[in-house]
Amino acid sequence: MANVKTVETDQNVEAFLNQLADEKKRKDSFVLLDLIKQVTGMQPRLWGDSIIGFGKYHYKYASGREGNAPLIGFSPRKQNLVLYIMPGFEEYEALLKKLGKHKTGKVCVYINKIEDIDLAVLKALVERSVDHMRKTNP
Repeated sequence: MANVKTVETDQNVEAFLNQLADEKKRKDSFVLLDLIKQVTGMQPRLWGDSIIGFGKYHYKYASGREGNAPLIGFSPRKQNLVLYIMPGFEEYEALLKKLGKHKTGKVCVYINKIEDIDLAVLKALVERSVDHMRKTNP
């Protein structure tokens, strides 16, 4: 069985963000960092080489594969800022309609820039997602 690649590290999150070459992406990343810290009350940790995660939970698939993952996180990717909403979006369709310009994947919200979204709606999405993860993964 393959090893899990995205594991929690001891790397400094702010140092990681400060080394981002794109100034706009760096500033937007610090906005997300502050918003998620405020909502969760948790300190961020770097997972793998580019995911900033908050909290963690343990998962185990029917295949037997298991590991840990952040309750919520984001990554400043080259194309987009990617938010990881771990329970997915089934319960959050109304919030997503109000979020602003974005795209979604299975558990990812892709945002080009902070100005494209409503931060109050993002805050509500983060709150509900983290609350769901805490209740379902004690």
